Amino acid sequence: MILKRPSEIEIMAEAAVINREALEAVAAAVRPGVSTLELNAVAEDAILSRGGKPAFKGYRGFPATLCTSVNEVVVHGIPDDLRLSEGDIVSIDIGTFYRGYAADMARTFAVGAISVEAQRLLEATERSLTAGIEAALAGNRLGDVSAAIQGVVESEGFWVIREFVGHGIGREFHEGPEVPNYGRAGTGPVLRPGLVLAIEPMVSQKRTTVSIANDGWTASTADGSLAAHFEHTVAITEDGPRVLTQETGTGGGVHGA
Repeated sequence: MILKRPSEIEIMAEAAVINREALEAVAAAVRPGVSTLELNAVAEDAILSRGGKPAFKGYRGFPATLCTSVNEVVVHGIPDDLRLSEGDIVSIDIGTFYRGYAADMARTFAVGAISVEAQRLLEATERSLTAGIEAALAGNRLGDVSAAIQGVVESEGFWVIREFVGHGIGREFHEGPEVPNYGRAGTGPVLRPGLVLAIEPMVSQKRTTVSIANDGWTASTADGSLAAHFEHTVAITEDGPRVLTQETGTGGGVHGA
């Protein structure tokens, strides 16, 4: 667990603004007929033009700026010539380095009109992220975050993906501790001011496992059920969780969810 000084968190907040604005540029381009490779180009240009560096490109050999995960793909989808269709959902995961520090966020978008069940999945996953952030209080334990996420997901009849977790973040894109999206309240390490976490529930329609494609990256639900993914970079502070990747109007993150 690597604790950051306030000055480091301020730099991470700057990285988070670049990252969020790049994701907003991608969001504006999501529509039926656009390819995930085109979305990747939008993101890369947005990050570079703001002085950032794409965090995913080249990371452990990943070839792109974005992870674009369509329908049953949970995470780590590689952008390609696939064109999105009306009724698809697409999870966009994006990371940025700026002045030596990282930010990470993800959001799942509807492509045109989607089914009622798909919309319910997106809303439940986003609510579970909010619940996890609200539990990310100094003095709480990591299991409180995990249990809060799991509680929302399962109350809606959906399934928390077990194979992937959130993580600490800072100078390294992935730092300790791991942040599971399921667990027991009151367990795990105590959350301390200065800890920065990428909290990222990944949720499927049904209880399932995940299979990895031959490309070594693309992770899909084994049964083909839809999956959603939402993520924020969150700093633990004495005054509550500061969501660095959330729009504030001031560019500095907010307290609370």
